[in-house]
Amino acid sequence: MTKQKTAAEAVALIPDNAVVAVNSSSGLCCPDAVLEALGERFDAAGAPRNLTTIHPIAAGDFFGTKGVDHIAKSGCLTKIIGGSYPSGPSKAEPPLIWQMIIKNQVKAYNLPSGIIFDMLREGAGHRPGVLTKVGMETFVDPDLEGGAMNPAAAAEPLVRHMEFEGEDWLYFPAIKPDIAIIRATTGDQRGNLSFESEGAYLGAMEMALAAHNCGGTVIAQVRKVGQNGSIRPHDVHVPGILVDVVVEAPEMLQTTATPYDPAISGELIRPLDSFQLMEFGVQKVIARRVSQELKKGWSVNIGFGVSANVPRVYLEEGRHGDVTWVIEQGAVGGIPLLDFKFGCAANAEAFVASPHQFAYFQAGGFDASLLSFLEIGADGSVNVSRLKATPHRTAGAGGFVDITARARRIVFSGTFNAGAKMHLDDGRLVIDREGHTSKIVPAVDQVSFSGKRALMQGQEATYVTERCVMKLTEHGLMVTEIAPGMDLHRDILEQVSTPLRVADNLQVMNGALFRPEPFGLTP
Repeated sequence: MTKQKTAAEAVALIPDNAVVAVNSSSGLCCPDAVLEALGERFDAAGAPRNLTTIHPIAAGDFFGTKGVDHIAKSGCLTKIIGGSYPSGPSKAEPPLIWQMIIKNQVKAYNLPSGIIFDMLREGAGHRPGVLTKVGMETFVDPDLEGGAMNPAAAAEPLVRHMEFEGEDWLYFPAIKPDIAIIRATTGDQRGNLSFESEGAYLGAMEMALAAHNCGGTVIAQVRKVGQNGSIRPHDVHVPGILVDVVVEAPEMLQTTATPYDPAISGELIRPLDSFQLMEFGVQKVIARRVSQELKKGWSVNIGFGVSANVPRVYLEEGRHGDVTWVIEQGAVGGIPLLDFKFGCAANAEAFVASPHQFAYFQAGGFDASLLSFLEIGADGSVNVSRLKATPHRTAGAGGFVDITARARRIVFSGTFNAGAKMHLDDGRLVIDREGHTSKIVPAVDQVSFSGKRALMQGQEATYVTERCVMKLTEHGLMVTEIAPGMDLHRDILEQVSTPLRVADNLQVMNGALFRPEPFGLTP
């Protein structure tokens, strides 16, 4: 017998009111052919209806993988729980899922990616849910927003406080999916799955286990189907005993806008000189200064934005290998890729499942995290998850809340304000035109990271911009360094909407950072 079916036959197994878990990270591992067939079935037959979908990391992107947009239709989708959502340029038309969220047509929640994986694992084990302190005093906390993205979701809260052994915890209920839609490279006729040409496993095993143990159906999209016994046992990452249907989709993209790159899946080691380095400019100055916060031998998480370029600073400075980069999708080592290929790494040393990576992050097992910011509050809190004017420009929090919950050291990076025109001149920063929007504000619009909680837990937080470096102190933000060429009052203190403290021993940033040649990064 064979478990192979067409995509149309597979989605015919999905009933009304089903809870559907989807394993994806933008285009990476996205089972897009199955999601497309599901949307086509709804268009033709008006079924299945009233689906709830679960996305620990976003399904789909702006560059050829529609993902959740295939089913973002009134009557088809009624609830969505996502760690992140498709995001892209602010001038682009918002994805259909964002349009539904903004119009309050779907109950939409943004919960930490790692916690969603935990909720699935609790469902797989028939346990009641997750007790954790991850998310406390952030927008996930029900004392703030409870992760609700619109009024429809706020009317049906998911997260609550619970006392256990004399302590206050956040409680997230277990997720028991009826359907899991996952993706692999190869499936055999018995449903065994291997991932040899994928850039991650994400949570494929956890989703399959949760759906199977809850009496549901597991649908796997693969590039090719082989005979039974054609996959070595050690290469099987999801066994056929958990898989009900295998759908062959030979034309699927490996990741966002990428048909196939063997370096992403570890099938080829790229020469180091093949990686494009950053062009000299303000963003490179910021990434260089961030690189100075790290030490040889550290394990360092990086997020989307300026910080994603820090590995290439290490490469240019001849220090590649001094630091091991770890990203939430599961890659360990190598060189993380940029832009909307973020989430993949070339030349990785290992791939681990995302739920294991998040357990590593949630307990602060790594040495430092490099992350971006949209806003910084007077108390050191950071908003990275919501931009009111163009919400689809941000993906939501993703793993940000998991990562920052107990990280020992966090370096946030970004430009000092929005809209400024600047240039670099002989080792100095020159402001040609001031920005129109301050990013340092009395209170952030959404708390993705709590400065108050960080101080309570003894976490170190540093904020690196092109104009200055700031530290989180018990008295709020303190300017500790300024860029050469900057006037402290005119260019920094007068350009923010909240007072900043200034260190008694204020330093000037190393002028070599502001020149095009390598600056001499030391271990």
